[in-house]
Amino acid sequence: MRKGSTMKQLLTHVFLFTLFHHSFAIDTLKPNEYLLDGKTLVSAKGNFALGFFSPGDSKNRYVGIWYNKLPVQTVVWVANRLSPIAATNGTLQLNGQGVLTINSKIVFPGPSVIRLNNPVAQLLDDGNLVVKEANSSEFAWQSFDYPTDTLLPGMKLGWDLRTGLNRNLTAWQSDNDPSPGSYVASMDLKGIPQLTVWSGSAKRWSSGPWNGTAFSNIPKMSSLNGFLFNFISNEDEVYYMYNTTDPKIVSRLMVNQSGTLERFVWIDSAGKWNVFWYAPNGQCEEYSPCGPFGLCDLKGSPICSCLQGFTPKSPQDWALMDASSGCVRRTALDCKNKTDGFMILDHAALPDTSNAIVHTNLSLNECRTTCLTNCSCTGYTSADIRGGGSGCIIWVDELIDSGTIPNVVQDLYVRLAAADVASVTDDDELELPQLQWNTVMAATENFAINNILGEGGFGPVYKGKLTEGQEIAVKRLSRNSAQGVDEFKNEVILIAKLQHRNLVRLLGYCIQGVERMLVYEYMSKGSLDALLFDKEHGMHLDWQARLRIIVGIARGLLYLHQDSRFRIIHRDLKASNILLDAEMNPKISDFGMARIFGEDETINKTRKVVGTYGYMAPEYALNGIFSVKSDVFSFGVLVLEIISGQRNKGVYLSEPHLYLLGNVSIYLVP
Repeated sequence: MRKGSTMKQLLTHVFLFTLFHHSFAIDTLKPNEYLLDGKTLVSAKGNFALGFFSPGDSKNRYVGIWYNKLPVQTVVWVANRLSPIAATNGTLQLNGQGVLTINSKIVFPGPSVIRLNNPVAQLLDDGNLVVKEANSSEFAWQSFDYPTDTLLPGMKLGWDLRTGLNRNLTAWQSDNDPSPGSYVASMDLKGIPQLTVWSGSAKRWSSGPWNGTAFSNIPKMSSLNGFLFNFISNEDEVYYMYNTTDPKIVSRLMVNQSGTLERFVWIDSAGKWNVFWYAPNGQCEEYSPCGPFGLCDLKGSPICSCLQGFTPKSPQDWALMDASSGCVRRTALDCKNKTDGFMILDHAALPDTSNAIVHTNLSLNECRTTCLTNCSCTGYTSADIRGGGSGCIIWVDELIDSGTIPNVVQDLYVRLAAADVASVTDDDELELPQLQWNTVMAATENFAINNILGEGGFGPVYKGKLTEGQEIAVKRLSRNSAQGVDEFKNEVILIAKLQHRNLVRLLGYCIQGVERMLVYEYMSKGSLDALLFDKEHGMHLDWQARLRIIVGIARGLLYLHQDSRFRIIHRDLKASNILLDAEMNPKISDFGMARIFGEDETINKTRKVVGTYGYMAPEYALNGIFSVKSDVFSFGVLVLEIISGQRNKGVYLSEPHLYLLGNVSIYLVP
């Protein structure tokens, strides 16, 4: 090599070093300028730095961006995570077309051809490295479009639907290796968008859909001070973004090598990062620990149970604490007749929305109707919980990854068959189905006379059969009935809240104009009154059968008075209001006159005189008093009738409830 050529190269290196020496303290790189390993670009206010680094114990060199003012180097973006440099001779350059290269190789993510006339690369104070035309505010390329494992304030996590750009977070392989690892946090567009953490093709965690204030399964988002969270979903973009309202708050969101999504906040006084929030947090936040139609509750033991109306698909696996197979329905849905109803799961962590549909213009009632007309619909909820709720989400497949979150205002309406709706024990989780008029008409053969089972103060009761074969009893409110709309509503509300093997099950109701009907389970043996005082059938009632009936009624009454969540006084207990199923099990019916007591109440009074309903003691009937004593008295008289087989022809005398039945004197002690 000639001496002149050597001197020329030396002068060139001196020039480049001098150029870099004057530029490394600024935030901009111009065409044909070099950023050498060991030097950095620093954003205008000094918040972030860009340069070469080696992670952990690795000897490899990478170009990255990190917080410049923090004592702990925290890398938030890596350019060449798939193409490390083995030595410390790396150079970062911007060419004349606006393309960034490392050691003359294009290793930066995204389009390699930008073709700018007067390009510059600039590190901004939000941590974004941008390439643009000089003196322009529009970016031709930006690092924010190609995140690694960290989301900074102002970054978008989600999709640009116009270009197909998917901005997601991919964990590092390890602390020593920033190459893409196993876990990815992304915006899942299938069904209704939600944030999801993936391990390959398997879901690890999902955020639930955006409900207007937060992702449904991260309710704390809406109440965090110092943060603003935003979700955009339109025909151009679907993304999540956050910002801080206080410049002193330094926060980042990242997915780590264990598949955990973590939000960190810098604690300046302690000189360290603090984990502010993370997910999944516990077994119930792992994806679908309890399988389809399962419900996860960390306070439960075990944590997995089935939604109301469902039972374990594999009891053997559940017994071994493996609930991944989930649950199946106790009773098939009846889409044809629209007899299905809904169980309300409050404080709901919403199921996976991959197979859900959103209707932004429907009310919650319209959503219910839409769900019932769609045979694939399994549940629904409000799409936006603000202002009392608007729009709705409808699930059209198995409900997967359901749970509960304390203090959440979201309710999930789970579709159940009528029989299973009636078996729900929690009044706060119950919504009785309203049967269609034509369904009831078809079931009772247009209320045929030969289908009448009996008639009471409410009106006639008809036997019916739904199209799938289920037998029902339809109590039709007579227009001349002594019991009116109030009693109808009372019976619907009360029986919906009461569930016991010795209380008749209410399956639903029907309202059509002035018509009001209650739909019960069919009791094949009819009323105790008809059986007890029929000469032929009464003879076959042996002592054991009578005792079983007495004990069953007593159990039902004890439940009403003491064991139910509501203290109920029936006020109309008599043989005609005791129904018998195929096994001769007695069930108390007709709650039109019943009243709810407070927990500590034993007596109350009504403005409406009850009269002589049931076997009520005279002073109660005449004064409109209803109390535990009134039911106990009626039960005592009913017991006498069951034992003797004779109708009540006795005479009530006075306290302490002396009752004469024939020639027998009975003391009834409440």
